[in-house]
Amino acid sequence: MKVSSRSQIVREYARMWPREVFYCQMENEGGKRKKIRLAKGLELVNEPGVYVLYRDGVPYYVGQALKLHDRLWAHACSPSARYYNFWNHFSAFVVDSPAQRNQVEAILIAAMPTANGAKPRLKRARIPLVVSRMSRDIYAHQANPNQEFEKLTRRLKRLEQLLRTRKSRKPKV
Repeated sequence: MKVSSRSQIVREYARMWPREVFYCQMENEGGKRKKIRLAKGLELVNEPGVYVLYRDGVPYYVGQALKLHDRLWAHACSPSARYYNFWNHFSAFVVDSPAQRNQVEAILIAAMPTANGAKPRLKRARIPLVVSRMSRDIYAHQANPNQEFEKLTRRLKRLEQLLRTRKSRKPKV
């Protein structure tokens, strides 16, 4: 199904690009000796949108900007920036509409555990009690795998006893 460009929220995106695009310098296209930063020539980052900063593949921070290049450059090249030391890759989503940028940012913040202090303006569903108990049981098992091992060991011993009692009951021929 083809989506019309008017109904698309995200026009274009970049996934897991290295932070180094803001440091790397290339020769100017005209062959002149002057070098330009690689990121300066990338069209995608000169657009408005939403970005995700990653630390070793894990989402760390979600933000938005009128010009992605300027905001990402500040995060990458300004040692006084709040997140300067905490990321090494980024993803960027070109979103032209300011209202849709806010929504995309809110969805990403709500979906991923990040360092964002902002709370998305989305209605959050309460977790049902049965799901809460299920999560607690799953985490308890992950935190204590020996408990499951002990259960299996007890079952195996019961099975061995059952087999021994059946063998002893069999008439010898």
